[in-house]
Amino acid sequence: MNALVPLPVLLPLCATGLSLTFGTRMQRFQRFISVAVLTAVLALSIILMIAADRQGPLSVHLGDFAPPLGITLVADRLSGLMLTVSSAVTLCVLIYSLGQGMTDRDKETPLAVFHPAYLILVAGVSCTFLAGDLVNLFVSFEIMLVASFVLLTLGGTGPRMRAGSTYVIISLFSSMVFLIAIAMTYAALGTVNFAQLAERLPGLPLGVQTLIQAMLITVFAIKAAVFPVAAWLPDSYPTAPAPVTAVFAGLLTKVGVYCMMRTETLLFPGNRIGDLLMAVALASMLIGILGAVAQTDLKRLLSFTLISHIGFMVFGIGLATREAYGGAIVYVVHHITVQTTLFLVAGLIERRGGTTELTRLGGLAKAAPILALLFFVPAMNLAGIPPLSGFIGKLGLMRAGVADGSTWAWILVAGSAVTSLLTLYVTAKVWNLAFWRAAPPGQAEAGTVLESGDDSDDDTDEGPDGVPGTGDEGIEPVHRPAGQAVAATLHGRAVTTTSRLPRPMMAATAATIALALSFTVFAGPLTAFTDRSAVELLKRTPYIEEVLGK
Repeated sequence: MNALVPLPVLLPLCATGLSLTFGTRMQRFQRFISVAVLTAVLALSIILMIAADRQGPLSVHLGDFAPPLGITLVADRLSGLMLTVSSAVTLCVLIYSLGQGMTDRDKETPLAVFHPAYLILVAGVSCTFLAGDLVNLFVSFEIMLVASFVLLTLGGTGPRMRAGSTYVIISLFSSMVFLIAIAMTYAALGTVNFAQLAERLPGLPLGVQTLIQAMLITVFAIKAAVFPVAAWLPDSYPTAPAPVTAVFAGLLTKVGVYCMMRTETLLFPGNRIGDLLMAVALASMLIGILGAVAQTDLKRLLSFTLISHIGFMVFGIGLATREAYGGAIVYVVHHITVQTTLFLVAGLIERRGGTTELTRLGGLAKAAPILALLFFVPAMNLAGIPPLSGFIGKLGLMRAGVADGSTWAWILVAGSAVTSLLTLYVTAKVWNLAFWRAAPPGQAEAGTVLESGDDSDDDTDEGPDGVPGTGDEGIEPVHRPAGQAVAATLHGRAVTTTSRLPRPMMAATAATIALALSFTVFAGPLTAFTDRSAVELLKRTPYIEEVLGK
């Protein structure tokens, strides 16, 4: 069974080579490769999750080199669960993107590049969840960074290039901090293997331990978009194509949360910075959701709710109890599916209504009732309406806070309740503006061709801010007759609105909703599994013994 551990990483990488070789001439074969490989990765992830639950952690040392020389990959309950959920979500998003590309007959889009980049991204995410040392984790981050930049800038439009540049600059800064932390760790302890570090770190002076911990937490907080290092996210994600934004919002931020969970339990037990993490969690919750309240663009609104709800997960990490980690894990897997779904729905709304600007939308509940249902269910799930999985995760975290009984815990319980109510307000606002009210004058009719305009900095036309040549002329929708759709297609240049949304896109969105609803249907087994995962995380011994062969 241990031999299966590297396959979720190796299969997408091998498929990338095939996709590049045959993709330009055989696009159907390229699509088949991508779907088949991600389906195989999903099956492997389920097998690894079940095996890790029954047998304990699984590990493999590549090349049979023992730590600290070799690359170690480890699959335990947490990584198995994350692999399974991420594989299911990436498969659904791939099907959505295939439907979008085929519907648009997107010959201008470098699809021969999209599929390899997407597969590399999946390999990087899988490698992150399986990484057994800091260097391999760093390499995984860099793999994701390269693929992310390609996906963010598909089509080469001005808004996408600016967003991609911001994303790369922030990511390179976090990579630099990560490299410094790795160098310090290796200089002090002579290893970067997680299991060996867990044994050797307690021997370091407390100040050195705290410095390494602070640097690693900073890196992972940037990846997770935790306040106050989250300002890059609302400007980077909304301009990307809907499937790209969906997988980024659903998965890439949770990679940072996962790394925080792994290092805080395995390398730095004792919860020395618990109060700091809870303060950061509270700030993320409140500032993120208040930012969402102020938005009128659906994609920016969802980006701010993403920042806000990351705070719930950091809340559980800050409490650092079994109940808290169990609730946080439930909330992570819930949020991966729900946030992905909402961004996919935003893409469908943009295709149906010609824009994601809420002030220019209306009447979609009558005009597109299935689309309204596809939005309503995940929106209520995000708000935490019983008995959906969002409620289960939040209830677990709030019960853990009450059981802890500390001042910060009670503050976070109150903050969680306020954030949930404001999330409900935000989702109700979207529903009222985009779906429930009558369609406003000028809303795009079916068959309207929406094209992006010239967004270069030497443009002499006035942008939304009224200042010519400021470089924002292509960001906000401009009526032609109903608006620009800079992110509706993969190439970002033109889209034709339609009253009948593409079936593959609708089916993929419905599949992610079904996945999220399955967490409610199987809430008992899920919470039992996450509780076992939390016990294993806090115990640490099974992980260390498996890797070191004790």
